[in-house]
Amino acid sequence: MRIAGAALNQIPIDWENNLRNIKTAIEQAKAAGVQLLCLPELCLTGYACEDLFLSDWMPESALTHLQQVREWTQGICVTVGLPVRLNHRTYNTAAVLRDGQILGFAAKQFLANDGVHYETRFFVPWLAGEQTTVTCDGETWPLGDLIFEHEGVRFGFEICEDAWRADNVRPACRLMGKVDLIVNPSASHFAMSKTDVRYQLVMKASRTFDCTYLYANLLGNEAGRIIFDGEILVARNGHLLKRNQLLSFKEVDLEWADVDFSAELLHAEEIVPLPAPDEYKELNQAMSLGLFDYLRKARSRGFVLSLSGGADSCFCAVGVAEMVRLGVEELGLDEFKRRSGCFPATAETVKQEGAGGKAEQVVESPAPESTLSSNQQLVQQLLTCAYQGTVNSSDDTFNSAKELADSIGARFYNWTIDEEVTGYVGKIQGALGRELTWKTDDLALQNIQARVRAPAIWLLANVQNCLLITTSNRSEASVGYCTMDGDTAGSISPIAGVDKDFVKKWLRWAETELGYTALRHVNALQPTAELRPLEDKQTDERDLMPYTLLNRIERLAFYDRLSPRQVLAMLEGEGTGFDEEQLKTYVRRFYSLWSRNQWKRERYAPSFHLDDYNVDPRSWLRFPILSGGFSEELAGL
Repeated sequence: MRIAGAALNQIPIDWENNLRNIKTAIEQAKAAGVQLLCLPELCLTGYACEDLFLSDWMPESALTHLQQVREWTQGICVTVGLPVRLNHRTYNTAAVLRDGQILGFAAKQFLANDGVHYETRFFVPWLAGEQTTVTCDGETWPLGDLIFEHEGVRFGFEICEDAWRADNVRPACRLMGKVDLIVNPSASHFAMSKTDVRYQLVMKASRTFDCTYLYANLLGNEAGRIIFDGEILVARNGHLLKRNQLLSFKEVDLEWADVDFSAELLHAEEIVPLPAPDEYKELNQAMSLGLFDYLRKARSRGFVLSLSGGADSCFCAVGVAEMVRLGVEELGLDEFKRRSGCFPATAETVKQEGAGGKAEQVVESPAPESTLSSNQQLVQQLLTCAYQGTVNSSDDTFNSAKELADSIGARFYNWTIDEEVTGYVGKIQGALGRELTWKTDDLALQNIQARVRAPAIWLLANVQNCLLITTSNRSEASVGYCTMDGDTAGSISPIAGVDKDFVKKWLRWAETELGYTALRHVNALQPTAELRPLEDKQTDERDLMPYTLLNRIERLAFYDRLSPRQVLAMLEGEGTGFDEEQLKTYVRRFYSLWSRNQWKRERYAPSFHLDDYNVDPRSWLRFPILSGGFSEELAGL
């Protein structure tokens, strides 16, 4: 039998988009001679419909829309994921359709309820062995723990999380010996190196349960935060028969394999090797696809970025350039333009005056299109950057920002904000009747610089109908090393799930492996906010602690969920190079800063989930805004 999986790039409750992709997948499968096609989990509605799953009307509408799919299934068997609501309970199901008929609905038995997933809020787990019926427009079909048959091949289901449970409780243990094929429609989020774990899971299942295993995942940035990698796997008796290229820019990615269900042995040439994990490349592909989907699904015209010349903003700028490079490489120039929804557009030279009204402050303008490559021309239309300097800014960061923007083709503007800062400081000095000084008002004088940058860059984004990128990273988020309504202002925060140490390593990789030679400037700099006078020689790590240590404390505290005393003990045993008193100081500083800055994490712009965890309270880690701040625990150190 020729079996296939199709990864689909869906949008929550966008019936037209989702049905179009489903129809395209079925048409492609038929053209390829596929006999059985698996589509991803909840692909009809989208996975991230959130509390809409709790309504009566949305699951009912999904069942109505499923009737459109029936006519497309003549001559093929297709599985389609959708919610079904019975007696005020919603179930996550996979419908099986063939020759214009619905054969039944398999229901998910285990729900994901950790990390980015909150499925138990929306769904009720189905009990093993139980069956019932569902009715629509006078027709009735079976629903529950079901086994199906197609052309002599018996198959059953594990739906995503079902496969991640212990072998003695997951559905496969009851299907063993009863089916030839296990089908797994999934909505499994991307995280760096996760594909290797998923691969091992599928291989082991096909061997342990003596079957062929067909796995198909959702694709793309479906709803804003989670990115799906679109992985398709076909395995038989512990051997991989098919695996696709992950994180495709296509709306539909179909892969098929021929399986002789009567054969017991596999030929060596049928076995597919798995490439070695490369987290730098994986993150690059995921962020590029995430930005592309966010851009087009938000119906925006491009991105605007306050390019400081530091590591985080340079990372974001390269991310947009890579979105263009990878997207054009896979889709072609014309299809990339069509899919993005931003073209045709003309390159406009927008005269931007400084916020103080002095046109001479703006010294840069876009490069002539004739001097740019086709990809650079796309970047010029999709990315506008501005360097907003103060007396505390250095030539190093300006040169870093300008050369990078020029090299990728981005529009680049340069203005200063000293006049605005002076105006606000003067107002408060007059109100208080005293001078604000670095000795008495250090943080306030730093923050006003970051906040003054926000109105102009927001205005530029609004004028151009663009998304404003904010550049916060996970390490800053953990300790609140950011200015609310300043450097955190924006529509999207693509690297807020990535720690600062990885950001720095990725930039060095991008310079050497991707050829962004202009990154040599930022890669030679110590990360700095440049908010204090230059003679102070401010750096992030002087203000906080070494980023490698900060990241380690963060992981121990909130991924491993250890107490301050346990974190300290772990660090002392790991040979960090710091003595006990230094470690105590850093542990106290981390927990204190973490506790007082939860309100900032609650207000961050939507961020991508790229690592195996993040600190976004909407997609991984909950913490109270007001708390005791670990006072007793830290005193105990």
